[in-house]
Amino acid sequence: MTDVTPDLITAHAAANPDKIAIIDDRPGQQPRQITFAELDQYTNRIANGLLDLGVEPGDKVMWLGQNSLEVMSFSHAARKAGLISVPLNYRLTDEESVYVVNNSDSVVIWADAEFAHMLDRIKGHFENVRKVVIFGGEPVAGSGQISEADFLGDASPPQRDQSTSGTMIYTSGTTGNPKGAVRHRTASNEQSAGLLQLIGYGPGDVYITCGPLYHSGPGGFANIAHVLGNTIVLQHKFDAEDWLRLIDKYKCSSTFSAPTPIRMVVNLPAEVKAKYDTSSMKILVANAAPWPFALKQAYIEDFPPESLWEVYGSTEMGVNCVLAPEDQMRKPGSCGKPAPLVEVKLFDEDGNEVTEVGQPGELFVRASSVFDTYYKADEKYAADDRDGWHTVGDIAYRDDEGYLFICDRKKDMI
Repeated sequence: MTDVTPDLITAHAAANPDKIAIIDDRPGQQPRQITFAELDQYTNRIANGLLDLGVEPGDKVMWLGQNSLEVMSFSHAARKAGLISVPLNYRLTDEESVYVVNNSDSVVIWADAEFAHMLDRIKGHFENVRKVVIFGGEPVAGSGQISEADFLGDASPPQRDQSTSGTMIYTSGTTGNPKGAVRHRTASNEQSAGLLQLIGYGPGDVYITCGPLYHSGPGGFANIAHVLGNTIVLQHKFDAEDWLRLIDKYKCSSTFSAPTPIRMVVNLPAEVKAKYDTSSMKILVANAAPWPFALKQAYIEDFPPESLWEVYGSTEMGVNCVLAPEDQMRKPGSCGKPAPLVEVKLFDEDGNEVTEVGQPGELFVRASSVFDTYYKADEKYAADDRDGWHTVGDIAYRDDEGYLFICDRKKDMI
């Protein structure tokens, strides 16, 4: 029998079996929730169902669906089975979906019934998919799809080495087809601990999603929440007032958001916002795109000012810079200073380091959070690497206090 290191969900199940791990609360429906002990059993069953299909260590397995208990559980199950979890953006066209399915070499797709007919429509173009598993409803009749009930394995811990597990998130960038950013490991324990301590996360936080889990930001910070043993409140599909309802109902204390959802929240009528108590919000990590100064001002009128943190990062490089709450108003436009145990350098077009205040250069990062490679595009990874320093092509400058400002993108410059 393989010597298997206990999974993080298994560890939480042992320490706090009755603590709620996931709440899936949708308007007009009975909320669903699952404890860490139940999540441990459920993810074992998904993992063993995958193994029963004959998947090999390091195989790619895909999930498709809006935020739900099932898609959150699948990512944990893939890790337990030593597999690479690949989210499929449900907003892609049929042609784009086929490209990602085939380019990723995914062998199993775990999908919400909402997308069963779409998958049946394009299945003739799949190159490696052995089985499509449907949850939350019935498979398409005669399609070869199978139901979750027929797929699930037993609840015993899967005997697989997690060193072959990972994630592969497709990122579009600015050129060509989307590329799969492969990550077999997260940042080092020291780097992760430094970021968590700086921002102030704790085991008692309640994390609420604010955007689809297929994005690296919402998904990555949700995973951080489960590393800490937090309860995660899943909003199936973003709605501004419903998001406030969930914060109020479950006293949510941490989240991650792009600018657009929060703009929708702060633009709600005052009488709507007044119905909900948002004082529990302790940490909102702003990212995915620069937050305009006016949006930050509007946010801190409706939420605790000390909750607003902004980070600079990417699917490929993780969190690289942090702008603390006390700097939000005095450093408009800045993405902050390097995160703990992250090194940042700026280089000019000739490869010389830029150290002068106000002088722009391409931003390179060296940290344990940098991803492993682009799947089937190692040459792209190599082109963005400089002796262990990595870039995604952003141009930045420093001010006289060492704060960084993103001012352009190399691939957009003429």
